[in-house]
Amino acid sequence: MVLNRISILGNPNIGVYIFANDQIALVPPGLTEDEKSAIRETLNVELVESKVAGTIILGVLVAGNNNGIVFPRNILDEELYRLRSELKKYNINIYVSESRNTALGNIILVNDRMCVIGTVMEKDEVSKIADVLGVEVVERNVMGLTIPGSLAVITNTGGVIHPDIENGELSELEKLFGVSIERATVNSGVPFIKTGLVANKYGALVGELTTGPEIMRIQRGLGLGG
Repeated sequence: MVLNRISILGNPNIGVYIFANDQIALVPPGLTEDEKSAIRETLNVELVESKVAGTIILGVLVAGNNNGIVFPRNILDEELYRLRSELKKYNINIYVSESRNTALGNIILVNDRMCVIGTVMEKDEVSKIADVLGVEVVERNVMGLTIPGSLAVITNTGGVIHPDIENGELSELEKLFGVSIERATVNSGVPFIKTGLVANKYGALVGELTTGPEIMRIQRGLGLGG
């Protein structure tokens, strides 16, 4: 298990641009070969290049785990057709949400054991997302915010979360997801950890402004050692 410090398209907010599970990483077009290699080798994944809704902010718009991926309603037909074709060989369920909310990566926090969805999500969408992801879904806000997906990164081996979360709520999330979760920041003090972190069970990528002490906390939280 490894951790690497990188930027994407000259930006340390790498979690805005990338979605990853343990098999694939969805990445925007236009990355350099060095950037692609870092993602592929650190996370031990195959890369799938695409835009979503004509944009490159895949990490904001997309949510999922190893069972399935949820895309927003404004994904373009040609993007969806290509992604279905690319992802078919990985046996990953695909669902296009009809929710008015399109920043699904911010609203949904999920691993292969549990999914927490902010309370802004429509009730009929919650059950559909649960089916696609193959996990129980809990509707709840975290730290009073409807964007749990932007506050934390949870894998099947651990997690990291906004440093201001209270002890009781942190313990509840650890029980729900079945992993230990560490408070951390990224990119020299940014508390919204998802913006600068992409991780799976094999490794993690952090924004290039992430400090040594931040990296230690992230490694510890995700169970990466080092």
